[in-house]
Parts: sequence; structure tokens; C-alpha cells
Amino acid sequence: MRYRLALAVGRLVRRLARARGGGSAFPGLIALRIDPNFLEHSIGQLPGGVVCVTGSNGKSTTTSMIVAILRGHGRRVFTNPAGSNLPQGLASAVLADAGSDGSLPADLAVLEVDEAYGPQISEHIPPTHLVVTNLQLDQLNRFGEPERVWQMMRTVATRTSESLLVNRQEPALLALGADLPGVAVHSIDLSQQVLDASPEGLGAATLFDERGEATTNDPPVALLEASDGRRAHISVDGQAADISLPDEGVHWAIDAALAVGSVRILLGDDWSWEVTRQAFAALPVVYGRGETVSAGGVDITLLMQKNLPSMRANLSVVMSQPERLWIAVDEGTPDPSWIFDLDLGPIERVDVLTGSKAHHWATFLAYRGVQVGRIIDDTADALQFFSSSGTSPVTAIVNYEQMMSIRRLVGKRDLEAAVGGEAA
Repeated sequence: MRYRLALAVGRLVRRLARARGGGSAFPGLIALRIDPNFLEHSIGQLPGGVVCVTGSNGKSTTTSMIVAILRGHGRRVFTNPAGSNLPQGLASAVLADAGSDGSLPADLAVLEVDEAYGPQISEHIPPTHLVVTNLQLDQLNRFGEPERVWQMMRTVATRTSESLLVNRQEPALLALGADLPGVAVHSIDLSQQVLDASPEGLGAATLFDERGEATTNDPPVALLEASDGRRAHISVDGQAADISLPDEGVHWAIDAALAVGSVRILLGDDWSWEVTRQAFAALPVVYGRGETVSAGGVDITLLMQKNLPSMRANLSVVMSQPERLWIAVDEGTPDPSWIFDLDLGPIERVDVLTGSKAHHWATFLAYRGVQVGRIIDDTADALQFFSSSGTSPVTAIVNYEQMMSIRRLVGKRDLEAAVGGEAA
């Protein structure tokens, strides 16, 4: 009874919110207030179970890849949009996708889950399968130290019923699989060629105890043999194939290997390399992660960052000075002091700085001798400046909040709706 009431009221709130210019997680919050077990009454009822994807970085991309591959194999998948990885975001996705009877038109769920909220979410919808992308020095103002994040991930792992998939190049992640009765622990691996091509390493956090020394002798479920531009060469069961990536960078290739390995585990002998390759060829862009939007005839490519590892990953594929460069960071990044550890590569000029942290960036760039064109505090004003001062493309390095603001300003709705339940 509570679930039906939560569904009805939540949908009403969702319609009102969207009528005012976009979606939000607020309808999901209302639904959860009415029925605290809203997620288990909806997502928890799917016959194929729940795949949870968590980690410091790469959650959205890996989730999108897994969903695309599964749909390519004819599976009906419920998922949450990129970034909507808190309980209220998941509930809002349910409100968007549930049928008139309250059920979800899907065989299974693949969910991006915020690492801090993993314990809360897994209490209501325990994962059948868990994929952990990485553990990095991430949002220290929020988490304090990686050991705390590891414990959050471990809590989710102990509630997982069938499988755990990690990158074996991160010993701390392998340690998540210790003493999990009935759970098969799988890993992907990276070739020495891939490791050598990443001179700064993978950004993995080191835990200075036995967790940082975990190893495995089991063969990897997928091996990333090479990464070249927007192509990745991945081997599964001794059979290798090239797949296309959404953008350049080894981090995309690692996410791809995790996605391929995950679906190989899920589908077993029903998994097909050919279907997988076709899924990657048609993979939609995850919004804010290399997505290009248009404002006044100007193309703006959004590169989202939230911490030092993700910023390094983005800069690693910037091979030359962008024609026009915009950096927009606000209070969603409370402590931007980590920028002083950045190698800016070819960047010698930033055309516009925007947001409440613009002056922090201006100070950092002055120390580095990087020219700053102007500081425009308001995002709408900065967007207007670019659209009225030329047609050359803009590269925008943004935090999550600024990315969402820019998308709204150019007429892109918040993607709080689930990305369909039908097979592709």
C-alpha cells in the first residue's frame, strides 16, 4: 500500500518538477519518505537481480557500457542516469520507468552507486553482482582517507550474493573479496604495455597494511592488452578483439575491460564478442564525460572532473592547447587545493574562469605562468561570452554542478529519467 502511494505522489511531484524546467532527485526523495522500502519494492523485485557499479571514478562510464552490452544481447535493463547514484536518484529513476502496476519493465538492474551511499543502498537492494572500478585518493574533504572508502566498499561486498569484479592491479580491491562465502571473486588485468604507457600510474590509493598486498593466481576474466587512442584491444577466454571507445585515454579502456568482463560473467556462454563490439560502436556518450553541447552555434565539449585522478585522466588526452578553454568550478568542489599537484601539459592559456572557485584557479594558474583571459563569475554570462565572441569550439573543464548548470542553460534536461528498460 505504501509503495503504491509513494509511486503516485512521487510521479505527481515529478510532473510538477519537470513542468518547471527539468527533472531532479526531489521526487525520489518524496517517494522514499513515504515508503522507506521503495527501492526493494521496485528494483529489488527484478528476477535477474541487481548489478552494482561503484568506485572512486569511472562508475558512470562503466555502468553505461555494461547496460549497452546487455541490451545488445537482448536483455531488458533498468538503470539510473549518470550521476543519479544516491538513493533518491535511484528512486526518481524508478518513478520515470515503472509501469502502471508499479513494476519495472526489465529483467535486471545495472546501477551506478555512490561509494558513500553503497552501504545504505545495499541494505535495501543487496547486489547480486558487484563491480568496483577503483579506489583512489578521492574527495578528501568528504571521505578523509581511502581506508574509510574501502570499508564502505567492503560493506557492500559482504552483502553481495554471487560475484565481485575488480582490477587486479589494485591490491586493495582484491582484498575486498576476502572471506565472502559463496561469492566468486573475478578480476581484469592490464598488460605490461598498458602499464608502461601510464607513467603516472593508475592513481590507485595504497593501503599500508595486508590489504595493500593482496594477490590472486586466478586467470583474469578479461585482459586489456593495448589501448591506442579510441581503440582498446581486449582478450577474453583467449579470444581478442578491438573495440571502439567513447574517447581517448587508458581510463576509458580500463572501464571497457571491466564492462566486458562483467557481462561475460553475467551471461556465461550466451556472451558474444560480435554483439559486444557492436554495442561499443553504438555506445551513447555519458553526459558530461566528453559530451558536446551547442550554444549559439558554438560546440562546447564538457570534461567533468571532481578530484586529482579524474583531472589527470582528462588532461592526459589533451594533446595541444585547446582553441578556447573554459574552466568552471563552484562550491561543489569545496577544497580545490589539490590543483597545485596538477601537470597542465600543453595548456598555456585559459580563456575564461567561472564559478565561486575561479579565483582559486586564477591564483594557481598565475603561479604556473598560464595566461588567463578573464574571470566571469556567472555561468550564463560566460556561456553568452563564448557564443557571442566567435564560432571556434570550446573545451570546458567543469565540476559536476557546473556541468549540470551548463546543460540546463543550453536546453538539455536533467537526465533523472531512467534510460529505458527495453532491449536495444
